[in-house]
Amino acid sequence: MAGIVFQHESIEKLRRELSRNGQLREMCGFEGQVPTSYAYTRFLKSLIRDEEMMDKMFETLVEQLLERLPDFGKRLAIDSKAISSFSKHPNKHETKDGRRDLDANHSQKVYSGVTKEGNPWQKVVKWFGYKLHLVVDATYELPVTFKVTKASESDITEGHKLLEQMEEKQPKLLKTAETMAGDRGYDDTKLITKLWDTYKIKPI
Repeated sequence: MAGIVFQHESIEKLRRELSRNGQLREMCGFEGQVPTSYAYTRFLKSLIRDEEMMDKMFETLVEQLLERLPDFGKRLAIDSKAISSFSKHPNKHETKDGRRDLDANHSQKVYSGVTKEGNPWQKVVKWFGYKLHLVVDATYELPVTFKVTKASESDITEGHKLLEQMEEKQPKLLKTAETMAGDRGYDDTKLITKLWDTYKIKPI
């Protein structure tokens, strides 16, 4: 988590930061030496192996928030986030060897707008990796459901799947929700209709 917060893309960058930053070591609970690279690799493999258990923990935490915060889930927001893979790019003939990411792929996102002077601008962001699709509580800025896909997966398609995922795992949230905000990547008639007609959630 510290690596994500401080934008260290690799384990080695995070380890170097921990080596020189005593306060961060203390916050992370490391009293002595910084854990080895192997310790991190083993830990990440354990997380992947126990993914199902972690998903259940996440769902339990969301249920507890619903019980403790009366207005939790009323105002939702949906968005996606690019996640770069720092493994080697595979080609058609390469096999899995721990260094190449065979699950990721390429994608790009185009941002555009108009400057104060009235001039149009456009920015294209390209990456190799994944995309995190996320529904959050807009008041508390806490996640309520998520899905990780290949980078090329459509926001609209995954938006529909997130609603189906909530219906299966968090039906209480869909009954609690009053609004769901999203950018123009989610401006889809079918999604808007589903939100209002099926769940009585006002799309913004």
